[in-house]
Parts: sequence; C-alpha cells; structure tokens
Amino acid sequence: MASRGHGHGHDRSHDRSHSRGHGHGHGHGHIRMSGETDRRLLTGALFLIVGFMAVEVVIGFVADSLALISDAGHMLTDAVAIVFALVAMRIAARPPRGGFTYGLKRAEIMSAQINGITLLLLSAFFVVEGVRRLIEPPQVEGAFVVATGLAGIVVNVAATWLLGKADRSSLNVEGAFQHVLNDLYAFIATTAAGVVILLTGWGRADAVAALVIAALMLHSGWRLVRDSGRVFMEAAPVGMNPAEIGRRVAALDSVVEVHDLHVWEVTSGYAALSAHILVVPGADCHAVRQAAERMVHEAYGVEHTTLQVDHAPPDLLHIGEVVSRAGDGHCADPHGPAHRRPGA
Repeated sequence: MASRGHGHGHDRSHDRSHSRGHGHGHGHGHIRMSGETDRRLLTGALFLIVGFMAVEVVIGFVADSLALISDAGHMLTDAVAIVFALVAMRIAARPPRGGFTYGLKRAEIMSAQINGITLLLLSAFFVVEGVRRLIEPPQVEGAFVVATGLAGIVVNVAATWLLGKADRSSLNVEGAFQHVLNDLYAFIATTAAGVVILLTGWGRADAVAALVIAALMLHSGWRLVRDSGRVFMEAAPVGMNPAEIGRRVAALDSVVEVHDLHVWEVTSGYAALSAHILVVPGADCHAVRQAAERMVHEAYGVEHTTLQVDHAPPDLLHIGEVVSRAGDGHCADPHGPAHRRPGA
C-alpha cells in the first residue's frame, strides 16, 4: 500500500492508494508573496533613487567630495539592485516547466548574491580610496556636502520606508532593502563629515566618512553573500536543525527509523524536506506520513514534504541494529545519519 498526500498552505491533504508496498507523501507549499504590491513599492523606491543620484554625482564632483561620490556610487548599486530584484521577481513567478521542476524561483537568490557581491566590491574600492585621501586630503566644500547629505537623508528615508513595507522575508527584497538602508547610513555619515569640515576645516573627515560607509557595505554585503550561499549549497534553513527534526520524527508512534533526511530551501522562505521513514510491521503508513507532515509543518513551518514510508525489515527491529543491511531492499547507502526511536 502506498500513499501520496498533497499538503497545501491551507492544510489540506489527499490520499490515493497504490500497490507498491511502500508509501510516499508529497506536501506542496506555496511562497506567500505580495508580488504586485512588492513590485510597486520597489518601483517607487527606484524612481526616488535614480532622480537623486543624478543630482548627487554632479554636486560630488563640484565639491570634490569622495563621501558624496561614494554615496552616488552606492545609490547606483541601489538602483541596479532594485532592477535586479524586479527582474528576478518576474522570472521567479514563472511556473515550473521542462527541466526546471521548481520553476525559476532561485533567480531571486541569484539577485541577492549579485547585490551582496557588488556591496563587497564597492567597499573594497572605497577603503582603498579613503585611505589614499587620509594620506593626501583634498580640499572639500563642506557646505555642498552638508546640503546634499541632508537631501539624501530625506530621499533615502522615503525609499527605505517603501522597501520596508515590501516582503523582506525574500532575500531578493532584503538585498535591495539593505542597499538602500546602507545608503541612508552613508548619508548620515556624509552629512556629519560635512559639518566637521565646515566647523573645523579638517578635510580628512570626508575620507573617514567614506571608510565608515565602506564598513557598512562590507557588513551588509557579507550577510547577503553568506545567506544566499546557504541556499545555493542547499543547507538547512537557519533555525532548523535536521538532527532535531530526525529525532522528533523518530519519536512518533510506530516509527522505527528515519534516514535519508534532507532539509533545504528552494528559495528564501520556501523550505522543503524529504525523508525515508521505516515503521513497525502492520503499522498504517498513511497515518504515520500524515503525522510526520503535520509535525514538521506545525513545528518548523515546512509545507513542501516528500516522505517515503515503508515497513521495517525484521532484522532492523532487533535491539542493537542501527541501520538496515545491504540487500534488504531499504537504502543500502543512506545519506546522513539514521535516527532511531528513543530506547530502541
């Protein structure tokens, strides 16, 4: 007897009977996205940023301020980040077809990684240029820097507010948000540098502000590269411990062993899980699968599951047997550890 269950976001399941001697359960979760709303919010932020960036580039060169030019460079990456995010949203929304069985949902993760890498590259450039200007400080027009910095704060507060209303559980949106948020911090640092230059004439304050901006870029860029890298490497989502999940499934009624347990993210906020579960002879495979699906959904929020449930071979029921033997028809070479019922 086999069973296939399709568990959707609204917690429905369907059972179908087959005659292959084992059970498969499939739960399909859907990403909760406010697609059209997110696109409108990102587009509004994009127009704000591009308009102000053009003004800032001109003033930065007139005032000979590296802090302003670095801000403008960062705003360019903000604009590119938002464009990438918008394109990735369109691509990720396409339905699965052909060899892309999950669709193109990871386009959003690629966008997040590109955003993270651009932040890292920009931070490296501004560190080098900032150190050079610390050694040989140019003459900086403090008044231009302060005026532009204050205007930049207003624009970036508005852009940050717009992006903050979007679905930041998506790494794609979070990447764009981090770009704009860091730009807001950068304008605050730039304005402070302009005030120092106006009051004291200390031109190196501009370079110091650029180095502060570079440090913020480095921090945010590394986080985006790290988090998107985890998705690409199919690591378990942050906060989910596969060993703990295995132990909890193994502790369910009638379960003897759990192996081939895999937990990964298709894209940000879309966790998936698969496992092979062995149960005592005579146990209801349908009921065990449903109990396991319900547990991982309620405890960990996993809605997409693929569970194979089989009756355990007799030799596995003996005390001291840890995994099934080769040739018994059950995973001669299982991936990862086997989780057994406590006390077994």
